[in-house]
Amino acid sequence: MPYEPPADLAALSLAEVAQAMAERRLPPLEQWAPAVSGDSEMRIAADGRWFHQGGEIRRPAMVRAFASLLTRDPAGQHWLVTPAERLTIAVDDAAFIAVDVARRDDALVFRLNTDEFVIAGPDHPIRAAGDPETPALYVMVRHGCEARLNRSTYGQLVELALAGGELTVSSQGARFALVPA
Repeated sequence: MPYEPPADLAALSLAEVAQAMAERRLPPLEQWAPAVSGDSEMRIAADGRWFHQGGEIRRPAMVRAFASLLTRDPAGQHWLVTPAERLTIAVDDAAFIAVDVARRDDALVFRLNTDEFVIAGPDHPIRAAGDPETPALYVMVRHGCEARLNRSTYGQLVELALAGGELTVSSQGARFALVPA
């Protein structure tokens, strides 16, 4: 069965985004406790490109498959987890890139470079890092992994914030500052 990416974010309602998220079956990483650990010899560059042994992984389906196996531990180490192995993966900045954002009702919906959606809120907070002059914005995805907002998505989010008169946004009842403290 060929892969069909979800519709453009601008064309989707919040209910349609929620349905797409519910239909995506992710592996139960939290249930797996592999005995073998090692190094995947993989790296995710700051621009979201994936590499294995120095060569770029150019098949989007492979990137989506690997991305579904990602987790990050409290020390900040990213891992690819399968039932049999837990392999380190180097991540230059964030495991995902947020490539679009839209306000739907009381929610901010982000589209990731892996064609997944994340709805910001208490379970998926937006975090401002860096300094006030050069902030970087991130949204929590899952299993400790974050998505960094690319430049255009950052600009979209700032426009949404300025429409409200301050550099904060709200989503699903949570409020997030867009400037680091």
